[in-house]
Amino acid sequence: MKRVEGLSKLTGRELYVDDLVVEGCLWGATVRSPVSRGRIRGIEFGRSVDWSEFTIVDHRDIPGANSVFLIEEDQPVLAVDRVRHRHEPVLLLAHPSREALRRAVAAVEIDVELEPPALDFRVAPLPEQIQYGDDNVLKHLRIEKGEVERALADAPCVIEGVYETGAQEHVYLETQGMLAWDDEGVITVAGSMQCPYYIVDAFEHALGRPSESVRIIQAATGGGFGGKEEFPSGIALHAALLAMKARRPVKLIYDRSEDMEVSTKRHPSRVRHRTGVDHDGRLLAQDIEVLLDGGAYVTLSPVVLSRSIIHAAGPYVCDHVRIEGRAVLTNSPPFGAFRGFGAPQSQFACERHMDRIASELGIDPVEIRRLNLIGDGDATATGQVIRDGADRIEVMERALEMSDFRQRTLEHGGFNGIDPNRRRGIGLATFFHGAGFTGAGEVFLDSEVHVAGLPDGRIEARTANVEMGQGTLTVFTQLVCDRLGVPAESVVIAPADTARVPNSGPTVASRTVMVVGGLLEVACDDLRSTVGLGPDADGRVLLQAVEDWHEAHPGQELIGRAKYRQPEHIEWDDETYRGDAYGAFAWGAYVADIEVDLRTFMVRVRDFVAVQEIGRVLHETLARGQIQGGVVQALGWALLEECKWADGAMENAQLTNYIIPTTADVPPIRVDFLEAPYPHGAGGAKGIGELPFDGVGPAVANAVAAALGVDPTFVPLTPERLMDLALHPPESEGGAP
Repeated sequence: MKRVEGLSKLTGRELYVDDLVVEGCLWGATVRSPVSRGRIRGIEFGRSVDWSEFTIVDHRDIPGANSVFLIEEDQPVLAVDRVRHRHEPVLLLAHPSREALRRAVAAVEIDVELEPPALDFRVAPLPEQIQYGDDNVLKHLRIEKGEVERALADAPCVIEGVYETGAQEHVYLETQGMLAWDDEGVITVAGSMQCPYYIVDAFEHALGRPSESVRIIQAATGGGFGGKEEFPSGIALHAALLAMKARRPVKLIYDRSEDMEVSTKRHPSRVRHRTGVDHDGRLLAQDIEVLLDGGAYVTLSPVVLSRSIIHAAGPYVCDHVRIEGRAVLTNSPPFGAFRGFGAPQSQFACERHMDRIASELGIDPVEIRRLNLIGDGDATATGQVIRDGADRIEVMERALEMSDFRQRTLEHGGFNGIDPNRRRGIGLATFFHGAGFTGAGEVFLDSEVHVAGLPDGRIEARTANVEMGQGTLTVFTQLVCDRLGVPAESVVIAPADTARVPNSGPTVASRTVMVVGGLLEVACDDLRSTVGLGPDADGRVLLQAVEDWHEAHPGQELIGRAKYRQPEHIEWDDETYRGDAYGAFAWGAYVADIEVDLRTFMVRVRDFVAVQEIGRVLHETLARGQIQGGVVQALGWALLEECKWADGAMENAQLTNYIIPTTADVPPIRVDFLEAPYPHGAGGAKGIGELPFDGVGPAVANAVAAALGVDPTFVPLTPERLMDLALHPPESEGGAP
C-alpha cells in the first residue's frame, strides 16, 4: 500500500500548525528564568516598550491548579516565587507583531536571588542543594531475582565496569508549536503533538474545565520521537491562557534555538555493572546500578527509569540479578521521553560490558552471547518466562552472516597491520525491547477504538493515535482493508481530534500498531457483526450493508467498538517489579563495521547490518524505514551529538554546533526481518519504532574497541573524546575520560 499522506507532504499541501491561518491571531512568546535556581524577587518591564499593547499572563491568570498534569504535580505551568532551571517559564506575552513581541521579551528582566544549584547527577548533592526528598531522588526502583551476593561470592570471576551516556536533542523536523482559540466557550487547541488526550487532562487540571469544554486537534506533525509526548501539554496551556486573556486566537511557535534550549532531551545516564561469570563466560550473577539525570522536575522520569532497569540485564538468562535504579533531580530543564525510553542507556552498558567480559576471559564476543542468550522457557530479570517462539540465536547468526563478521574480522587485522593512519573494527550487539506500556500500564490506559460505517458507505477508523512520520495512517488503513476485505479508497482515518475520536492512548512505547492496531481489528469485527454479517462476508457486501443500515436508521451512527483487554498470560506486580513486564519483546542483533582515522579520530561507519524479529512485518517498506531511521538517529547519539552544558542549560542550542548525521555520515544500512507472529498483536505484529535505537551505540562502541584496542565506556564517541581516550586511557575502570 502506498503511503496515505505521502503525496500531500511531497507536494507541500500538508498543513502544519505554523501554516494554519486564523483571522485576528496574535503571536505568543515566553519569558523565562535567566538562572538555574533561585527565588524570584521581582519582574522589571523595560520602559522602551508600550506594554498596554501586549497581553501579559502570569501565574495569577491560571484558573485551576498551577501544575502540568502528569505523574507528579511538581512542575508549575508558570513559576510563582522560585525557579528550578534556566529557561523555566515565568511570564507569557502576546502581540500582533512577532518582531515587536521579540523586542518585548528581551525588555523583561526577571530578578532572581541565586540559590545553590545541583548540576551533576553523578555527584551527591550538598544539603543546601537538596530540593526533592532525600538526596534529590525523583524515583527509586529495584528488581531482584535469586541470591546475588551469594552468587557473586561463589563466582570464579567478577568483572566490573562503569558506563555513561549523554543527553540527546530530538531535532524533529518541525519545532514545537500550538494554536489556541475560544470556539463558543470551547477552548480549542491545534498543534504538533503525540498525545492529544494528555493535553485534555492537563486542561481539566490547570484550567479547571470539564473535558467537554476542551477540544484538542493534532495538526500535521513533523516528527516527535517522544519529544512531543508530554512537553506539548505545557505549550498548549501557555497558548490557551494567552488566548483566554486576550480573547483572540494565539499562535505560539518555538524557533529552533528556543526549542533546543527548553525542550526535553534523552536522559543522561551512568550504569555500573558487577558481574559474576564462570570460566566459560556463563553469567552467574548481575549486580547493576542505573542512575539517570531527571532534570528539575519529575515529568516522565519514573517510567523512563522503569524501562531502563527492566532492560538493563540484556536479552540474557541469569539466575541471580539485582538492579537498582534511581532518577535524580538536577537544576537542568527536565529530561523526558525519547525513542527507546531508557532502554538504549542501560543496554549500551550491558552490551559494552559483555564485550569487556569476553575480553577479560579471552572468549569470542560472539560465543559469549551464544552461550547466554535467553531461550524459550527461560526467564528475564523480572521473572517473565519467554515463550514467543522467536529464535534469538538465529537472529544473531543472520546478522553475522549478512555482515560476513568472521571474514571481516580477519581482514581488519591485516589492514590494521599495514595502514599507518587508519584502523578498522567490527562490533556486535544483541538486544531486546518490550512493546507497549509496562506491566499493567495498558490496563490503566483503558484504550478504546471505533470503526464507523459512514452514510456514503465508506469506513472510518477513529483513534487518538497520530501520524508523525512513522506511517500510522498507512498501516491503519491497511489493517482495516485486510480485516474487512474492502479497497483502500473506501477507508478513511479520522483526524486525531478529541471531539471526534475516543481515547485510544498515546502514540508512544511501540504500542500503536501492536495494541491499537489490534483494537482496530476487533472494532472491524464488531462493525461487521452490527450490520448482521459473518466473518467471511465479502467486502463489497459489507459496504452495501453499511449504506443499507443508514437508510434504515437515518441520523444515527453506525459504530464498531473495541476496548483493551489484557491477554490472560500477562501477570505483573508493580510493587515487587516481578512478572510479565511486556506483552511481547522484539529481538535484535546489529553489526557495525567502522574505520577510525588516527589523524582526526573521526569514526566512519563503513557498513551496518540490522536484523530483528518483530512478529509479523505488516508493511515492509515502512518497517525498513523505521529501522533505517532509528539506526541513523542512534548513530548521531553514538558518535556526533554532544550536548554542552553551562549553568544547567544547553550551551550549543543551534544546528551550527550541535552536529547530527547528514547523508555523508550514513553508511549502507542493510535490514532483515525474522518473523515469529505475536497472537495478541495486529496481524501478528510486535512493536518496532523504538527497537532500532537500542543496538546501535554498543555495536559501534564494540567496533571501536576492536579497531583501537581501547575500552570506550561512553557515548558520544566524538573525535575529541575518542582521541583523549586513545592517547590517555583512564586508570580506573569505566566512566568517561
